[in-house]
Amino acid sequence: MGLIFDQNIARLYDLWYFSQQGRKIDRSIAKLISTFLQPRHGERALDIGCGVGNHLLLLNRLGLDVSGIDASPYMIKRSRERLGQRYTLKVGMAEDLPFDDNEFDFTFLINTLEFLDSPVQALREAGRVTNKKVFVGVMNSLSWNGMFDRIQGYFGETLFSNARFYNLWQLKALMQKAYGKAPLAWGCIQTPPYLMTNFNPLSKVMMIPNDYSPFGSFIGITATMKYTVKTDNLPLKIRMKKKPLIPDRPLNYDNIKKKVL
Repeated sequence: MGLIFDQNIARLYDLWYFSQQGRKIDRSIAKLISTFLQPRHGERALDIGCGVGNHLLLLNRLGLDVSGIDASPYMIKRSRERLGQRYTLKVGMAEDLPFDDNEFDFTFLINTLEFLDSPVQALREAGRVTNKKVFVGVMNSLSWNGMFDRIQGYFGETLFSNARFYNLWQLKALMQKAYGKAPLAWGCIQTPPYLMTNFNPLSKVMMIPNDYSPFGSFIGITATMKYTVKTDNLPLKIRMKKKPLIPDRPLNYDNIKKKVL
């Protein structure tokens, strides 16, 4: 199940999300999504761990028909107050999604995987309800900012003290456990270190293609769903009646000879 956001944790997340660093990363996430998913207008998307709806709005701007789910009733309540009836919103667990198989074209876990106890099960559930691609976005544990966030978590009651940080190789391993040999694509958002951002508010954010360094502040990785036909052997509950055996009849060689002649 993992961490369920309450009012206090939600306040900490808001402080980070609306900071210069958080806003710069959020603006660049749309570029990652457009690059690796190439969404078309009207395609269905599910935001897992939707919180107060920040990424619902982002996905909607990309033309997607969006639904959201979050384990926190408080966060869903805030999201409904903010967005009204514009989107389908549900309270539920990422590890047990209340949706049908292949119901969505895309599913998203943006800053969600870090707060889950069973990330592989959550990924499998995301894949179950998806017929195209699953997108996962996390803060990179190997970036300067990721290391700074972890240090903050060790010494104070911050948002990141409750988070599990990942790097690119760990994400790939989780994806492979969940989806086998599904094709993966990834990219990074590089932002300056926090101290540099505070010193120079005009610091730029750039997206690093997958051919370059995997040490950006934020990693976005996608898995393309590849389905195979699988059958289960079910035991028969009703015994089949045995047919009576037909006795073997001796061959009539005279008839065979006549037909040959």
